[in-house]
Amino acid sequence: MAMMRLRREDPRVVGSFRLHRRLGAGGMGVVYLGSDKKGQRVALKVIRPDLAGDQEFRSRFAREVSAARRIRGGCTARLVAADLEADRPWFATQYVPGPSLHDKVADEGPLGAAEVAAVGAALSEGLVAVHEAGVVHRDLKPSNILLSPKGPRIIDFGIAWATGASTLTHVGTAVGSPGFLAPEQVRGAAVTPATDVFSLGATLAYASMGDSPFGHGSSEVMLYRVVHEEAQLQGVPDALAPLVRACLAKDPEERPSTLQLSLRLKEIAAREAQGLADVRPPAPRTPESERAGGRLADTYPDRDARRQGGRATPPRGGSVSRSGSPSSSRGGRSVPPSRGGGSGRNGAPRQGTPARPRSRTGTPSRGGTRPGTGTGARRTGSGLRPANPRLLRQRLFVFVVVTLVVAFGIALVQGCQGPS
Repeated sequence: MAMMRLRREDPRVVGSFRLHRRLGAGGMGVVYLGSDKKGQRVALKVIRPDLAGDQEFRSRFAREVSAARRIRGGCTARLVAADLEADRPWFATQYVPGPSLHDKVADEGPLGAAEVAAVGAALSEGLVAVHEAGVVHRDLKPSNILLSPKGPRIIDFGIAWATGASTLTHVGTAVGSPGFLAPEQVRGAAVTPATDVFSLGATLAYASMGDSPFGHGSSEVMLYRVVHEEAQLQGVPDALAPLVRACLAKDPEERPSTLQLSLRLKEIAAREAQGLADVRPPAPRTPESERAGGRLADTYPDRDARRQGGRATPPRGGSVSRSGSPSSSRGGRSVPPSRGGGSGRNGAPRQGTPARPRSRTGTPSRGGTRPGTGTGARRTGSGLRPANPRLLRQRLFVFVVVTLVVAFGIALVQGCQGPS
């Protein structure tokens, strides 16, 4: 966060906090970096003099601070202290080191899908705690989200309002930022937790595209687009676009809840992170990736079967592997394309070959076949591939047991007959 030197008119001490730098200024007042006697750093906001003289504003501000004290959760800047009776009311929150989401995107460009989903999941979880306290933030935007080393933090609850309150302007102050306001805020309708969901959707779109989903222009133009035009989401990753569009629904009832958002975004973040690990760099499609006993890498469809004129038959139940091939190999175990015995590689029945019973592993049982003759290796379109060692051990064990039983039976018969 950018810091500026204190100006001549800025106070040096507020309450028990010594002020060191300016962190920024907004519609309600100036934010300073301060510290207490123990060295704890805080972000301290002092209300503008003209608003401090308005009794109605003071009453509302007191309700805001009271609600902020009830907020619990690791995704918000904790309220440290406040003085509602001072000539200029102020409140101090935990100082969060790190750039804002706005600054990070402006300096480094849009974030990847996995990172956007992870940030969105944390923010959704934080909003759950905010809304449980009966508070709606009403000005969630990239500049009010700080990316700390411990995760994103929501700041600036200075214009937050209790659930059900009216919005757009009050005592002459504009509430919210064009492009991130919800349509109901523009119309002056009651705010609800769904209002913050809309702002979160616009924020995630910004993080993905590096731009507002409603473009640029004057405040009037932006507010008109928010109410009457659809958001432009070109550039939002496909994995996130449907969820972001749902957040930006004009009707608050059609938006997902913060809890639903948190769960869904966690799933997307995990999947996209795994996808990045698999795709960058691409996993080589070589025999090394097909280690016996492990999960085989996704392969292309069986093109050899097509060259031979056969059609791969999917297993009963219609399951298809992720790679699009009707049959798959997991853990080195061959899963035949159909339940009927005597089917060839391409799904065509073998002439004159009776159906064989299947073993527990799903591989046709080959009674009397010695290890290493028909089970030691499987022939594929690209050559021989090692079979499952576990399957070989099982068959070797059965072979040894059967051999011992037969030998014992022969010895028993010879003993019963006696010497000739």
